[in-house]
Amino acid sequence: MIREIVSETIAHRLSDPRISEFATVTRVEMSGDLLFAKVYISVMGNNAEERKTMTAIQHATGHIRRRVASEIRLRQCPRLQFLIDEAAKVARETLSILEENRRRNPELYADLEDLHTRGDERNEQKGESENAAQDRDEVKGA
Repeated sequence: MIREIVSETIAHRLSDPRISEFATVTRVEMSGDLLFAKVYISVMGNNAEERKTMTAIQHATGHIRRRVASEIRLRQCPRLQFLIDEAAKVARETLSILEENRRRNPELYADLEDLHTRGDERNEQKGESENAAQDRDEVKGA
């Protein structure tokens, strides 16, 4: 629930031009006593955009925390700590490297495309065979 509140607040209630429109709250980790929340943010863009967005969000922490407090039913509103989601960043970088490799060496990926296509065809044939067997069983049972 906190993730949704923080996400909505960042996207629609903060008017700071430093916040990238591609900033996303990826997850929130709560402490066992519910007094602290680590809010992980993913920002599509370069490092400068990421830093500007995080600076703006950290400056708005009080406002965001008030919004969370007004929406949740806890005795105390958790303290929010905003962090860059490194896992999302690594995933984007990995996908970027794979795509670049695919552009540079399309011949390496041609075989993979063939395997993928043949796998799809086999799955379709298997599904058709299973449906035919099921139809036969239904006819026998009738």
